[in-house]
Amino acid sequence: MTNTMAATATPSATRALLTAGAVAGPLFLAVGVAGGLTREGFDFTRNALSQLSLGELGWIQQTAFLLTGLLLIAGAVGLARALPGSAWAPRLVGLFGATFLLDGLFAADPGAGFPVGAPEGRVTELSTHGAVHLAGGAVGFLALCAAFLVLARHLDRPWAVASRVVAAAVLVGFAASGATVLAFTLGAALGLGWLTAVALKLDA
Repeated sequence: MTNTMAATATPSATRALLTAGAVAGPLFLAVGVAGGLTREGFDFTRNALSQLSLGELGWIQQTAFLLTGLLLIAGAVGLARALPGSAWAPRLVGLFGATFLLDGLFAADPGAGFPVGAPEGRVTELSTHGAVHLAGGAVGFLALCAAFLVLARHLDRPWAVASRVVAAAVLVGFAASGATVLAFTLGAALGLGWLTAVALKLDA
């Protein structure tokens, strides 16, 4: 294992970029949880946070997608500065951020009773914008898992092990989403949380 974490103080510009990346996940999750708790018809066990982009108040979650994407891309630039020996981790995190921008522009399909009036069953036929949204999410979280595996090579041993475990857990959540959307939501939250933790560690 190669540990390329800088021993000296992180430059202020790099710290600001890493802080932006650290804020991204909590911001997105906070907006999503608030929307899920307050919007009629939303059920965390049946509906994905992405569906909060639909309906009259959908602009709130759409804005959260776009802001999160920009913050993640800024965080990716911070990673590139903090870890000059890692070319791929920043690129993969940057790709992850780009998919949030994409998903902010292309909304998920309605289904599972949300928004109110939508069919009660799960989405079986995707619209064009729904397919783009789903593909963006799949590519994004696969890129994030790959980034965690790459980052593990640049972290101290306990953090490296945890980074690999989190990558596996996110993949499990993604695979289990066919059985329950809550599995994907929890896996995505874990991934966003770990990215925040890593960014804060590098920012220290």
